[in-house]
Amino acid sequence: MAAKGGGKGEQGTLAGLWLPQARGRKSSPRPDEPGTAVEAQPARLGSVSAPCSVGQLVAGVRQQVEREYNDVWVAGEISNCRPAASGHLYFTLKDGEAQLPVVLFRRQTMLLRFRPQDGMAVLARGRISVYESRGQLQLIAETLEPRGAGALQLAFDQLKARLLAEGLFDASRKRVLPAFPRCIGVVTSMGGAVLHDIVKVVRRRHACLNVLVYPTTVQGPGCAGSVAAGVRWFNQNAGEIDLILIARGGGSIEDLAGFNDEALARTIAASELPVVSAIGHETDFTIADFVADLRAPTPSAAAELITAAQHRIEERVQALDERMIRALRYQMMRARHRLTAASTDAMRGRLLALIGRRSQRLDDLRYRLGAAMNRQLRMRSERIRDLTARIDRQNPSIRLTLARRRLDRAHQQMQQLGATAISARRNRLDRASGRLMALSPLAVLSRGYAIIYAEDGTILRDAKDAEAGAKIRTRLGKGSLTAEVLSVESK
Repeated sequence: MAAKGGGKGEQGTLAGLWLPQARGRKSSPRPDEPGTAVEAQPARLGSVSAPCSVGQLVAGVRQQVEREYNDVWVAGEISNCRPAASGHLYFTLKDGEAQLPVVLFRRQTMLLRFRPQDGMAVLARGRISVYESRGQLQLIAETLEPRGAGALQLAFDQLKARLLAEGLFDASRKRVLPAFPRCIGVVTSMGGAVLHDIVKVVRRRHACLNVLVYPTTVQGPGCAGSVAAGVRWFNQNAGEIDLILIARGGGSIEDLAGFNDEALARTIAASELPVVSAIGHETDFTIADFVADLRAPTPSAAAELITAAQHRIEERVQALDERMIRALRYQMMRARHRLTAASTDAMRGRLLALIGRRSQRLDDLRYRLGAAMNRQLRMRSERIRDLTARIDRQNPSIRLTLARRRLDRAHQQMQQLGATAISARRNRLDRASGRLMALSPLAVLSRGYAIIYAEDGTILRDAKDAEAGAKIRTRLGKGSLTAEVLSVESK
């Protein structure tokens, strides 16, 4: 935002900005004419005789501006967008004629559903103020909305593009659902009709399938965290379920905004269990749908996809049962015709023979069935024993006991080796001490010998080296003596 002209009667242009009528103005711009010039009378803050300081002048202008423009809407294009380390967001709104600095403080920045970028056309609401340190006019924004697409749709598109670039949507990382799940974990609300529809389809198509529900909030600010907590809980208890189903009924993009959360998407991508997403109707798409291993159009369709393999088997069994019934009816009809044409005795014999063959066949099938069941039970028992043995080998208490035993053995060996080494070195020390004592001159002195030193400290080995009257020092086995030579005999 820039002002043109500064003299009396000149006009200031606010490009792309509609302002309410200011006090003391003769005319007000129409809302449909954002570029209309507004004539403003400058405030008289000082005079030649009593000039004011720069700070007083800027403060007065700031107070005047804040009083008159405390709630304005500004449309423009973002330029020079600079997020600060404090969390505040600084950027410039501009159009073809002017530009206006804007600050969005941390609290308002955290509430944004999209990421402002340079070149993005937005609509900002806030109050006009003056940054006194630089004497700069600025807009302190309270809300920020993109022009054209809504904030939720823009946030959706930005997050989708970022996760797509990271490879979270790749088909190569998506896992195949188990064909015959024993239990599924459903993350949904307990109050809606979604859970009822899922249970109804499961009971109709696969009555033996267990359903474990994690109640969550599927709308509102706590939706993403609640659903992510459910996914993490099922992964922590992965031994109880085979796959996870995230389900919710239809709604607007605002209602489904919780499923477009980045943290929830990364939680689904990190899940060790396969995840099926059934959010909204067939035309609704969320980020969770793209990250999940399988996306279902509706929660009921998700239940049908999960039970598809089991249902196909049941349909095949039903078809075979109907074929068997038709074949039996046909055989009974043919038998009835043959019965009417044959005699009673012949028919009785044929029937007995047929019954015997069928009984033999039944015994054979019963034997084969028993053998197959025993073989399956034996294989399952062996499998259970192998798994039990593997679990026992990985049991922390058993592994800790074995490690403690190894530690005790190592400690005993270390003590034995230390005692052996100390004993060997003590023996060597005793032998060396014995040899040292045997060679020590003190041992010789202790037997009655002595060492005589001259005054200069040299050892006297010959009587000729001493003179009468000289002082000598004698080292004995214990102590020493100082004496004077009375006479010398060199024999």
